Amino acid sequence: MPKLDVKNITGKSVGSIDLDDTVFGAEIHEHLLWEVVKWQLAKRRSGNASTKRLGEVRGSSKKVWKQKGTGQARQGSRQAPHWVGGASVFGPKPRSYDYAMPRKAKKAALRAALSLRASEQKIVVIDNFSIGDSKRTTKSVATALAALGVSQPTNKVLIVDAKDNGNLVRGARNLPSSQCIAPEGVNVYDILRHQTLVLTQAAVASITAALKLETGAE
Repeated sequence: MPKLDVKNITGKSVGSIDLDDTVFGAEIHEHLLWEVVKWQLAKRRSGNASTKRLGEVRGSSKKVWKQKGTGQARQGSRQAPHWVGGASVFGPKPRSYDYAMPRKAKKAALRAALSLRASEQKIVVIDNFSIGDSKRTTKSVATALAALGVSQPTNKVLIVDAKDNGNLVRGARNLPSSQCIAPEGVNVYDILRHQTLVLTQAAVASITAALKLETGAE
């Protein structure tokens, strides 16, 4: 069972925590991580590309010239695709790129991503991330991350806090290489695009409760 020191925001060790093996010590399936990241990015696609079909382009639908006797090819309408300004054939229309991903696969990939960061010793656990009601929230967050040994801005940091901490969210958002989310929002893509995870004890408990494998489950 992985065991980590618990630190405070000044970087001092205040205890230790045992991480659940089924969540932070699971087998790392690289292909599964790729599949889930691909699914997440597909869900984010706007899919708003649009072309005009035959009934949407400007111009008259009147027959260009009579069918026979002109010596020219037969033409039905200036809206036809081969005319300049005509319609598009099989062009894109706004649509969703989302597709179904099994719930078990998503959970397994999340365990694999957390286990990957744990194996790399890129997880920092703190007792809480309270920075008060200071107006200098960005500086407070930057100071706390520096005290925890997480260098900025070369090292991207994902902070996970179970409490509704608006100051922390704002402070992390103002730093170019950090992001703060709730445990419910933890996902494979954000874990992989940040080199280090900073988790509060409450966040660890919440994540473990959601992903822990019981005997005989999954």
